[in-house]
Amino acid sequence: MATEDKNRATAAAILPLVGGAANVSSIAHCMTRLRLGLHDRSLVDDEALKALPAVMGLVEDDTYQIVLGPGTVARVTPEFEQLVEEGREAAPTAVQTVSADELAAQGAAIKAQQKAKNATPFKLFLRKIANIFVPLIPALIGCGIIAGLNGLLVNLGWLPAVTPALAAMASGFMALIAVFVGYNTAKEFGGTPILGGAVAAIIVFPGVANIDAFGQTLSPGQGGVLGALGAAVLAVYVEKWCRRWVPEALDVLVTPTLTVLISGLVTIFGLMYVAGEVSSAIGTFADWLLSNGGAGAGFVLGGLFLPLVMLGLHQALIPIHTTLIEQQGFTVLLPILAMAGAGQVGAAMAVYFRLPRNESIRRTIKSALPAGLLGVGEPLIYGVSLPLGRPFITACVGGAFGGGVVGLFNQLGDTVGSTAIGPSGWALFPLLDGNHGLGSTIAIYGVGLLVGYVAGFLATYFFGFSKDLLTEFNVSQDPAPSTVAATGGPHPSPDTGRDRTDGPGSPDSTDPGPTDPGSPEKAPARV
Repeated sequence: MATEDKNRATAAAILPLVGGAANVSSIAHCMTRLRLGLHDRSLVDDEALKALPAVMGLVEDDTYQIVLGPGTVARVTPEFEQLVEEGREAAPTAVQTVSADELAAQGAAIKAQQKAKNATPFKLFLRKIANIFVPLIPALIGCGIIAGLNGLLVNLGWLPAVTPALAAMASGFMALIAVFVGYNTAKEFGGTPILGGAVAAIIVFPGVANIDAFGQTLSPGQGGVLGALGAAVLAVYVEKWCRRWVPEALDVLVTPTLTVLISGLVTIFGLMYVAGEVSSAIGTFADWLLSNGGAGAGFVLGGLFLPLVMLGLHQALIPIHTTLIEQQGFTVLLPILAMAGAGQVGAAMAVYFRLPRNESIRRTIKSALPAGLLGVGEPLIYGVSLPLGRPFITACVGGAFGGGVVGLFNQLGDTVGSTAIGPSGWALFPLLDGNHGLGSTIAIYGVGLLVGYVAGFLATYFFGFSKDLLTEFNVSQDPAPSTVAATGGPHPSPDTGRDRTDGPGSPDSTDPGPTDPGSPEKAPARV
């Protein structure tokens, strides 16, 4: 009951600061963020939101995103939805504080600004890809942990009567993941979701084993999530084509039939084969890269992941991770990329020791460090390293060394993988899998984290600050007590180094773009 009251209190504190119920046009959430569609962005009080204890940061993209952290956001969102519904019933037209012309002008300005920053065709496409796969992450995590537990019990010879049931629980979702991908793809591209799922279901239907295509007998699941993605996109275009010419009276019969028939035939006699070849190539290339590139490949991947996140390009990796999990049972890339978060933690700890007089930044680090250790990178990135500049680069150095260690062990034959995507840091331990037993896999990943922490710390401590930067920031930045109470404490501005009234833990996400209008686009929450 106390937890429910806390979640409702958080939702109640957020609602008036985003302009009230009538200002909210849509509500959704991902792994770490409450995502809101807003009628009037100018009604939002950013600084007051940042000062709320539960708020880790703010992100602006196609939606207004409030970073609450994993677990918390899933509990706060239903409470927020209920409060919004209650508010609309009580005062359905409460927010009409500007004229229609003023509102239109504000909306046009915001749209133009966001379009200039984030709406390139490539990034919009990647955002659609992310929207297809991100809703699947909770099931991937849950089934992945059950798979790991089942593997441990099987290896120990414990509970033989229970392990088959656990295997069914862990494998059931993966056996049908193509259907979920097809459903989400059709929904994201503007088609009928269930038709996308129906066409994608062909890929996993056992009966395809009786069909020959390109001189080969098809296999159930051939093409996997990539095939499902392509099949569902095709279904959307066929459906839209049918809507243009099928008479309305016949639409309910003709359009679904032609959509499934045409898309299904193309899927069976084309997409399954092509997508199967592409999926196999992805798995082969990933294995070859780490078997031959080893430490070098890990060094590059671990070092570049934070910049990829900043540019939003990390979203292109989501289908690759999912394909590897579908093929091999785990993705070998995620443990290496997770080292970027280790470098970030090490860099933040170095900043803490290098700025002993800056109570504001040290307070932010202390509040954000536990989340960073669990793989939630927003607070440390956007409240500490990125505004300071150099520490962001040295954090990448730490990630590179950690990734190099994990890559080296892969080259030596000790494969380290993750059975799901989403978590990183310490939260990834329950999802680890490999080819030489759980103990060896955990040890290698742990060594990689430790190297990432140490390298990030040392690189930042010795090279993260110029003399001018150290002189500028190693001073007390706390204002009068009344001001601190009102704002939650200042932070340095990324541009000038002057105080900015962000609350503790205010840093934002690694997803699309920060609350500061001109700042670069950001990307995934967990690094």
